Formats: sequence, structure tokens, C-alpha cells
Amino acid sequence: MADLKPRQRAYLKSLAHPLKPILQIGKDGVTHAVLQSVVDAFHKRELLKVKALESCPEPAAQVGDTIAAQLPDVHLVQVIGRTIVLYRRHPEQPELQLPA
Repeated sequence: MADLKPRQRAYLKSLAHPLKPILQIGKDGVTHAVLQSVVDAFHKRELLKVKALESCPEPAAQVGDTIAAQLPDVHLVQVIGRTIVLYRRHPEQPELQLPA
């Protein structure tokens, strides 16, 4: 999947606004366990909010970039403060229909 277009990114931001973070990244940063938790969460939903705690050694933007780079087809939608929004289209049964 190619990078998200601005209209698609704006649509995903609007959907992510009411969501609560489902994962927290702490003092160990992005570990294999964190990546596995993100993968497991993507089995249940396509849009995730992740929180980088103050004890996290990397800035939230870097955490989001790392997760998106290490997992296939994961897109970093936005980073606001310490909150990261990630998107990955479900391969068989997509729930979200992105605008063209």
C-alpha cells in the first residue's frame, strides 16, 4: 500500500479522535514485545492509538516512525504530544473505507 494521501490522513484523524490509547510504551521503548502487542491489536482493529509515557526514552514521533518502519503495511497517521495514531488495513475484511 502506498503512503496515505492528505484526504485519507484527515479522515483517519477524525476517526481516531474519540479513541482511547490501547497500548502504552514505557521506559524500555519499542521492544519486540511492544511490536507483538501492536500486531495483535491490529488483528482486532485497523486504527490504533498508542501512548508513549514520559519514561519512554525516545520522543513519540520517533516511536511512531520506528513502529511504522518495523511492521509491514503500518502507517503513522499522526502524533500529538505523546499520543500516536497508527493505521493498517485489514488484509481480508477491511472495516474502514478510505476516501480516494
